[in-house]
Amino acid sequence: MITLRTFRNWREISLAYTLLAPSIILFTIFLFYPMFKSLYLSLHLTDPRGNVALFVGLNNFKEIFSSPAFYQSLKITLLFMLLTVPTVILLALLLAAFTHHQARGMKLFQWIYSLPVILSVGTSSVIWAMLYHPSTGILNHILHLVGIDPIFWLTDPAWALISVSIMTIWMNLGFTYIVILGGLKGIPSEILESARLDGAGGWRIFITICIPLLSPALFFVTIISIIGSFQAFGQIKILTKGGPAQATDVIVNSIYQDAFVNFQFGSGSAKALVLFAIILLLTFIQFRFIERKVHYQ
Repeated sequence: MITLRTFRNWREISLAYTLLAPSIILFTIFLFYPMFKSLYLSLHLTDPRGNVALFVGLNNFKEIFSSPAFYQSLKITLLFMLLTVPTVILLALLLAAFTHHQARGMKLFQWIYSLPVILSVGTSSVIWAMLYHPSTGILNHILHLVGIDPIFWLTDPAWALISVSIMTIWMNLGFTYIVILGGLKGIPSEILESARLDGAGGWRIFITICIPLLSPALFFVTIISIIGSFQAFGQIKILTKGGPAQATDVIVNSIYQDAFVNFQFGSGSAKALVLFAIILLLTFIQFRFIERKVHYQ
């Protein structure tokens, strides 16, 4: 016999699943199905048309870890991360420190520094491609004015990764700046005023009070930035296409080449799963060891 209480519970459960149904459907189509499909493809070889041809088990993974090209792509990806992530966070922290005061004109600077967040990767890449142009780009024009020889920003292997990194730093600066600025504005003014009354200077207040209280925001942007650096692709595809001489051939670009240029979906899927494991491991390490130093209010 169904009681009134049981009926109400079933009604609440039915309502909950009804409200969750759109999200569950979207996650299934765009997340769970692609993940299981990638796992399935990583265990097979595909023909030139991309159809599954032969089950090979873990051979695709064995080829990845025995390939010097994979380790070269991983090295480039790690270098790209080291060039972009610390620089973005440091610049955003400095800009937020200089502009979080309620002085006249600061709103304008806050708006200017936040502007890159509204631009897409494609738009930003096209803008910087014009800036980097060897003959008509403004960067080489400035170098010419000061007597420095022009730099082939995107075609010189020594400069290509640095050039893409500079563009990525500019592109990611807006979001990181907004998060850190929000964290600074969330620090109670009573704490800062108390430190000033005790004789602490501005620099000491920033280092000993603001930085610890900003640790949740810094921890968040660090994780997001590291994940984003490992997933970077759009700007590299538009600016350098992984070249010159594979100088910007990050892991995601290597996956794209395998899967959508060479139609080796098995190898591409295996690399995608390896990349997922690397990101998962790095995120776990950060939560396991770095989060201990985060001061949540």
